[in-house]
Amino acid sequence: MANKITVFFFMIFILFSCQNDNQKRIAENKKEIKKRELIFSNIDKGWVFYDAPINTTSEASVSSWNELRLFLAELSQKPKKTIGAFQKKSTEISKKAMVLRESVPYQFSKPQIKSRISTLITKVRLLDLFIHLDNIPDKKVVLLISQINIELVSLQRQMDKIVEKSKIPVEMGESEMLKMLDTTRAIPSTPIPNKSFDPNTPRVE
Repeated sequence: MANKITVFFFMIFILFSCQNDNQKRIAENKKEIKKRELIFSNIDKGWVFYDAPINTTSEASVSSWNELRLFLAELSQKPKKTIGAFQKKSTEISKKAMVLRESVPYQFSKPQIKSRISTLITKVRLLDLFIHLDNIPDKKVVLLISQINIELVSLQRQMDKIVEKSKIPVEMGESEMLKMLDTTRAIPSTPIPNKSFDPNTPRVE
């Protein structure tokens, strides 16, 4: 009889333990769902890119620089509904950004443009990295989006500076002066032999 009572209480203990574990699991699941919803909400609100040209130079470049046009078009398409959609979009943005470095038009193929594109690519790849983490740092993701926008503005302003500088007329004599300063075109400074040199002239040892 005593054994039956012991077994009975043991079963009750197991039953209550299972119920407590289930309640804890349900509470943890609810907490995790709320956390994911908050992360999604923060990223959804912060996912705002400067996807339109900011000046006439970038507007003209978009029509001829195909890779830049595709990159901005990718930024303009905002994902919806799930964090997975944002993850896929960030990967596509990263792919489009990588191509920019290899397709810079001749007019903009200058160190100041290339350095800005490299910085932009770094920020985009970091965005893609952070948003694919198991525990997504949503604040860092939103911060990176704002930094990408800053780099986009900086790139387009630099493009505009290059175009404006190219419009400045070269002053008279400036092109000749630039040629003289060009060491690759300079006349070699080799001594000219003296044709009137007399071989019978005594030399000082």
